Amino acid sequence: MNVSDFNYYLPEELIAQVPISKRDESRLMVLNCKKQTIEHKVFKDIIDYFEEGDCLVRNNTKVLPARLYGQKETGAKVEFLLLNQIEGDIWETAVRPGNKLHKGAKVIFGNGLLKAEVIDTMEGGTRKVKFEYKGIFNEILDKLGLMPLPPYIHEELKENDRYQTVYAKYRGSAAAPTAGLHFTEELIEKLKQKGVKIANVTLHVGIGTFRPVKVEKIEEHHMHSEHFYIKQEDAEIINETKRQGKRIISVGTTSTRVLETVADEKGLVKETEGDTQIFIYPGYTFKCIDGLITNFHLPESTLLMLVSTLAGREYILKAYEEAVKQKYRFFSFGDAMFIS
Repeated sequence: MNVSDFNYYLPEELIAQVPISKRDESRLMVLNCKKQTIEHKVFKDIIDYFEEGDCLVRNNTKVLPARLYGQKETGAKVEFLLLNQIEGDIWETAVRPGNKLHKGAKVIFGNGLLKAEVIDTMEGGTRKVKFEYKGIFNEILDKLGLMPLPPYIHEELKENDRYQTVYAKYRGSAAAPTAGLHFTEELIEKLKQKGVKIANVTLHVGIGTFRPVKVEKIEEHHMHSEHFYIKQEDAEIINETKRQGKRIISVGTTSTRVLETVADEKGLVKETEGDTQIFIYPGYTFKCIDGLITNFHLPESTLLMLVSTLAGREYILKAYEEAVKQKYRFFSFGDAMFIS
């Protein structure tokens, strides 16, 4: 199967640049795979598609304000993007301009509130960087760091918390699990009142989520690795739902990747921590999830391949064509889709 099989036409003006004022008032396209229907709703209507006993599984990772702007001792301006904490104060970091930041280069952020030294060049051109500071690193990041918005968003984000889910808990992501951005605390409470169970997983989204697929045959694509864990209490909620014959509805492709990495052939999961490189594309058989809440994804992306695996490529591409006609908002700050 070719990467070009997952291409579609998208006018640039449909790429959402800012979040809408109320999270749960984004639009919602509802796909019913059995009936092959397409409905147009508002996101808060999603409660109507849940039944008592269903389980909503969400990714409670929290985005680091990981983009830092500083300057070298020479005065030259530089940009850092924190990707991965290697150990202690040593991080894997993407840097710009890369040709000016070799081993030994020193950078100052926030008038010296934070200092960094490049200690090595890593595979792929990223840098191993050691930070120096007084106080608590996360508090300094909150003062100096900006949200690492995707490259297709050109507007400045006025409120950092709009690139976090309302249930974000554990810091570590370089990007938000954007399907969860539509939920409000009130909507989650209404789902609970309806008898819907809530379970959490944690997958720290890497910057690799934005990297394009560069091979022609999708089977040859090498998926980036992301760290995840699922706790015992959440595994028990998911397994009880499966045993009762109720549905597992995953919030986003990140939650889906965790569940499908961990699940056995019966769809049951267990407390696990590790790294996943699972690549879900047509031909894969889902073991755990029964439905998916997701956003509209980039053409030829691994995320579009994942949703096509669940719903069928032709059906998904037809839905995307309809979304363009109906002027849905696309990508991270865009509208949502529910596949059941």
